[in-house]
This record gives sequence, C-alpha cells and structure tokens, in this order.
Amino acid sequence: MNATHPNASETLLAAVDLGSNSFRLEIGRIEHGQIQRVDYLKEAVRQGGDLDEDRNLTQDAIDRGLKCLARFGETLKGFPPHCVRAVATQTLREAKNRDVFIKQAKKALGYDVEVISGVEEARLIYQGVSRLLPQSNEKRLVIDIGGRSTEFIIGQHFNTETTDSLRVGSVAWSLKYFADGQFSERNFQRAEIAAESFLDMVAETYQHKHWDIAYGASGTVGAVADILSYAGFGEDVVTQEGLTWLRHQLIKAKHVSNLELGGLKEERKAVIAGGLSILIAVFDILKLDTLVVAKGALRHGLLYDMIAEDDATEDLRDASIHRLTTRFGANKTQAGNVSKVALRFFDLLSPSLNVPDEDAHEVIKHRQILGWAAYSHEIGCAISHSESQRHGAYILDNTELMGFAQSELHRLSLLVLGHYGKLRKLEADFEDEIFICQLLALRLAVIFCHSRNMPVLKNLQLAREHHGFFLSLPSAWQKAFPQTCYLLEEEVLAWQKTNWTLVVSTPD
Repeated sequence: MNATHPNASETLLAAVDLGSNSFRLEIGRIEHGQIQRVDYLKEAVRQGGDLDEDRNLTQDAIDRGLKCLARFGETLKGFPPHCVRAVATQTLREAKNRDVFIKQAKKALGYDVEVISGVEEARLIYQGVSRLLPQSNEKRLVIDIGGRSTEFIIGQHFNTETTDSLRVGSVAWSLKYFADGQFSERNFQRAEIAAESFLDMVAETYQHKHWDIAYGASGTVGAVADILSYAGFGEDVVTQEGLTWLRHQLIKAKHVSNLELGGLKEERKAVIAGGLSILIAVFDILKLDTLVVAKGALRHGLLYDMIAEDDATEDLRDASIHRLTTRFGANKTQAGNVSKVALRFFDLLSPSLNVPDEDAHEVIKHRQILGWAAYSHEIGCAISHSESQRHGAYILDNTELMGFAQSELHRLSLLVLGHYGKLRKLEADFEDEIFICQLLALRLAVIFCHSRNMPVLKNLQLAREHHGFFLSLPSAWQKAFPQTCYLLEEEVLAWQKTNWTLVVSTPD
C-alpha cells in the first residue's frame, strides 16, 4: 500500500490512533466527500499497562510501540505528510517521558505524532461516530471507554455540545482491581464503586434529560457487545440484563485463565473485567437501559477532520446517492432530469398534504427522499433492464449508505420499486398520503422524461383532491407528444386498481 500512484495524494488519507490498549491504522479513500475504507490494521500494544511508579513508559512499552509504528510506517510509505495524521491519547498524555517516545515514534512511523487533549479526543470520537450514523435531529450521548480514559460527549448532527474525558479506563482498572486475574464479587464491587466515584462528577451533565439516544463507541463497548451478541442478547446493543449476565460469567470463571466466552477475543481477555466494571458503573450512574453500539471511532473522526474544512453544511446523503449511482453506472443527465421533474410535481401536490405546521419538516424530508429516489431510479439497470426496478429496490434495501437511516433506505427502495409497472403488487401503505404523492410524482416524472430529454412543462397543472389526482395538459400536447399521452393513459389504468385515481384532461 502506498500513495505514489497518480492522484493518490488527493484521494488517500490515513489516520493512526495510538491508544492505551491498541494502536490502529485506518486508510481511506475520499469519494464524493466520504471516506471509504481501503485498509485497516490493529495491534494490541497495551502501552497503558506499562507506566511505572514515576509515570514513565517502560522501555518494553516503548519498544513495542516503536515496532508497531515501524510496521505501520512501511504500509504508509509514499503518503504525503498532509494525508497522514497520527495522534496519541491518555497514556501519552500521562507519560512523563512522552517526548522521548514521540521523537522516536516520528522516526519509526515517518510522520508527526500528536498527543491530543482529552477534550480534543472526545471531539474527534464524536466526529467519527456521527459521520457513520444515520443523519437525524436526535441529540446523542456518545460514550467511549478506552484503555486509560473514558470520553462522554453530547452532540447533535456533527456538532459537539458537551464533552468530558475522565481518567478511568479498561487497562488501568484491570491492573488496579484485577491485577492477579481474579474475578471475584469483591473485586467487581471495588472496581465499580471506584468507577462511580469518578463518574459522579459528570453524572448530572449526562442524565437522560439532556439527550435522546445513547451510543457506545469502540473498545470496551464493542467487545462487550460482541460477547452478548454471541450469547443471544441481540446485535449491536448492550443492555443492563446483558451486563448482569456477563458479570456473573466472569465471577463464575473465577480467573482469567478459565475464561471461555464466545465472541471474546484473546487480546481482550486481560482487560475485559476492568472495562466491564466501568461500563456497569456508567449504566448505574446514568440509569441506562440500553447502549447502542456505534461503528465510528476516533480514527474515523481524524479522517473526516482532514476533509471537513468547508463541508460543514454538506449532507452526507447527497454524497452517498451520488456515489451509489456512479458505482452502478446510472446516466446522471437522465437521473437529474427525472429528479427535477419529480420534485416539481411534488411541489404542486404539497399544499394538499394534511400536515400540521409543527411537522412541516417532514414534508421537506420526504421531498429530499423523493429527489434521491428519482436520482437513483435506474441503478437496477446495471444488473438487468428486465425488472430493473426490482433490482434497484433490492440494492437500496441491502446496502449501507452513509447518513441514511434504514427507514429512509426502505422508503427509497419502495419508491424505486414502484416508479413504473403495476401498483397492486407494491407492498406499501396506500393510506400514506405523503408516500402516494411521492410515488405519483416519480411515476409521472419517468413518463414525461421517457425520451431521455428534459420535458417542457409550461402550462401543465397538477392538483389533488382527497384520493384523486388531476393532471391538466395544454391542448396541443396530444398532437405534439403522442407517446407521452399514451403512457399517461396507461398510468390512469394503473391507478384504477388502487384506492386512488388519476384523471388526465386536455382543455378543448
């Protein structure tokens, strides 16, 4: 892997996270404002366990770190300096001899290494988490239990509102309260009480009244979630019930050497008890029932930070749809034409929607969804022109598009599935007036753009009354556009088989 090929310096970025437990390297390619993974390396260096009594990194810890960074450096050979960012967190923040290590680390890696503050670490974690979550207006609590620190962040969209970094982590707690590898009730009680004493100082700030959904990032949360998923507690979620069960399993095992749990990686065994005790304390202090596992992490925040200079207002979903249509070779001119026409039709119908003023944002949201559906309506043609709408719908229902919630992707899928052909077989809610208006607008746009040119829509009128749509065409249309008129006649018949009607008229 190198960045010496043409344009690589413009498209490849690398983030190196020197964590207390593991060092990680993430390499990504910039595609339409998004980061797509190219390579990922991780090594359990565990420097956080090798600070001596004077808070200096031991020589063994330094050597392990430098060897790992040298391997990372070999992978990064040829990357321009402005395309690589390496940061160190709590262990190096604490180490008195950090400057000695950083100097050697720069030489081993071939790039500068920054020691970032706890607040900056929290900001970058949130940036990474928020970029990989569906976009919404929800206020998010993000918790990241690392090796020697735990970060708490409340944010909305891509912006952090409150951040805290506490010196409590899985490596430090495992060394202090489970140093002999003994998993006893007493050890857990001591570890949990000690963690709660740290968490007390931020407990009020992060109570549920300040956020909508709680997410857990990286490290301990991911490891615990993997174990609980393997045990049947559900995927990508940590619950109070699951934590109680896992705590019991560790005490039952009595010693780390006896620990055999599905989903638990070997490198995580030595620090699982410390991390679990902190997580239990977090649940107790904040009175959590559920913690959703987030895919983003510090390293993702680093990558997005490198490209975020002027992108604060960019909607990730636009970039996702653009990338998807590029991947499947959709004709961008036709996609743009259909999208513009569909949105025009939807705007004509919007005044008829029975939406309270306080929910007006829903109309705006669904207008966006219609635009994306129209732009991607032909992606299924890359698989087969025969029933391409089914292929396109399948792609949208089974892909991961950054920024989109699953419900939004399913809506896109239904619209693409229904953009032409029979309506009866469409498994959708035909009482959902917003969806029906979206669907009609898209189907009409496909018809009017059938010649693959931008149609002239002057003097065309579209209105709705109850369950009826009324399309009025200029008198000259029948003669000038016979194919369009024929397709509209077929569309009228299609709607007759639903609880909605379409009437097309031409003034005398």
